[in-house]
Amino acid sequence: MGCADKEIHCLKKAGGAEDRLFFMLSMYLKMMTTPRTVIPTESLLCSDDVHRVGKKLEEKVKKLFKGSLAIREVDAGSTNAEEQECNALTNPYYDLERYGIGFVASPRHADMLFVTGPVSRNMAEAVRRTYNATPDPKIVVAVGDDAIDGGIFKGSYAVFDGVDKIIPVHFYIPGDPPSPARMICSLLKMLEMIEEGSSK
Repeated sequence: MGCADKEIHCLKKAGGAEDRLFFMLSMYLKMMTTPRTVIPTESLLCSDDVHRVGKKLEEKVKKLFKGSLAIREVDAGSTNAEEQECNALTNPYYDLERYGIGFVASPRHADMLFVTGPVSRNMAEAVRRTYNATPDPKIVVAVGDDAIDGGIFKGSYAVFDGVDKIIPVHFYIPGDPPSPARMICSLLKMLEMIEEGSSK
């Protein structure tokens, strides 16, 4: 086997700088062959102004939850991207609390669970316990592509490929990660569906 024919194999055997080059080529090959799970940005945008959506959301929260919707966010092995976007929901621009929605520290105080990440094996039991500690009727939302089906981690031995493999999931918010505006629009759609279901 000559180096001209099997260049990568020869680079691997050579060591040193060639080893690093081989590693970089391997990583590049992996990136190019990984299925695309990232959703285009335009599909994550709200069709309406975020503040107008927020006002509609406030009305639904008042009607369905007596003015206050409490969300417990659970990181089940995410990349922390979704947590940054959830954190942005509480900043002065989005300010989710003005619509009667807030994040709580305990699942015992929560109406809704936001679960992020593909559910690592180390977090599966924590997710189950959080679910069991949340009072009924509870709403579970898988936030982000990783939480929906494992995302870029799908098929790894270390994850369960999505929240619905561990606990029941009622709603999904796609994105890698979903933007704060997308989450607000999705929350409105969820509450509209809940209202529609409760009126039947």
